[in-house]
Amino acid sequence: MTKNKVFLDKRPLNVRARWSNEDVALVSGRDVFGAMKEKGAIALAANARHPLTAKGVLRAAKKLDAAVLIEIAKSEANYCGSNFDTLSEASVRASSEIGHGAVFALHVDHYGIKGEPDVLKAVKQIGDIVKNGWTSIAIDASHLPDWENLCATRDVAMHVPPYFGLEVEVGEIKGAGELSSVEEALYFIGGLNSWGIFPDLLAISNGSLHGTYDSSQGQAEGIDLNRTKEIADAISQYGVSIAQHGISGTAIHKCAEFSDFGINKGNVATLFQNVLFGIKMDQETGNAIIEGDSYVKEPDKGIPLSLWNEIVAWCDAQGFSRKDGNYKKANLPFAEKIANLPEDRIELILEETQWWAERFIKAFKAEGTAEIVRERMASRESWNPLPDRKITASRGDYGPDKAPNTKTNDGGDYSD
Repeated sequence: MTKNKVFLDKRPLNVRARWSNEDVALVSGRDVFGAMKEKGAIALAANARHPLTAKGVLRAAKKLDAAVLIEIAKSEANYCGSNFDTLSEASVRASSEIGHGAVFALHVDHYGIKGEPDVLKAVKQIGDIVKNGWTSIAIDASHLPDWENLCATRDVAMHVPPYFGLEVEVGEIKGAGELSSVEEALYFIGGLNSWGIFPDLLAISNGSLHGTYDSSQGQAEGIDLNRTKEIADAISQYGVSIAQHGISGTAIHKCAEFSDFGINKGNVATLFQNVLFGIKMDQETGNAIIEGDSYVKEPDKGIPLSLWNEIVAWCDAQGFSRKDGNYKKANLPFAEKIANLPEDRIELILEETQWWAERFIKAFKAEGTAEIVRERMASRESWNPLPDRKITASRGDYGPDKAPNTKTNDGGDYSD
């Protein structure tokens, strides 16, 4: 039996059940995160608001032999051409079209929980997520006070298959100066451990922002790597490292430092949307350039100018400003038109998506991590990547009276 055959036979059971006739290298997020920790690298996690993003990223992953994640957030699934029902199939199809070989996980990003009704909905939807071939999930109840966040995350995580990659979150991602504390992180991760929940990653608020940094509004990238390292060091005793959110708009040279500060996953979303739309970007950061209170369309990049003008007219009709982050909501109504663009235009989008993905993979030191994943999977006795961890924390130390943060949410939505 060849090594590749052994590796493919060690894929998650839900992947093998759905795609038994495909040699797709779709693996558990746990295996991807484990490989990144082993190498001291970061997994590129690309939010594929349109399936074309997934294909471009997988082309980069195959070329550089890097393990990556294709993901979509719960909120994005409501306004994008990709959702939990369609993106898994589209990603496997894209893998097939490039001859398979790209090693990747399918990650449910920011599965938002705002209270008990969402917990109950999650219990039902997770079954569909498993059936649809997803292999990793981020539970996000971070807008809740710490005790409620701990309880909600625990309750949802208990219904996630143990072979899934697991990311959790403490502290809402709101921008510069908004920092999770070491005390919050230890309470949250220790509390989960006391209930037998073993995350791979913790997303924190460390000064990043989802979307475009608008300098006219005083916004600037403010990722505090020192605080990040303090938290990473504190939670490492539980086998947990950091997931960095809000990377669009961050200088590539700074991204190249992330792995030195306990970060093993890097989310990139808005940048790939900018590539799709052909919005002018700073080439060092990927931040959308705003001129005259408007995004700037580059005619020779992304979708054709005529289609962009349709999007602008649609956004105008919704009452969005021409530099509004809500332009993301144009993804769903225009998804089919984008998918049906001429082949030469689609190839243009794929090439630039691949170019950006390669830049991140190299900065993240992730070249060759696909082979580490293959080796890890082929060498173990079982297909199941459940980590060998133990409960070391006592539940009595993590009650509501011990919670560091009891504040309530400000009503904003920071989920993507």
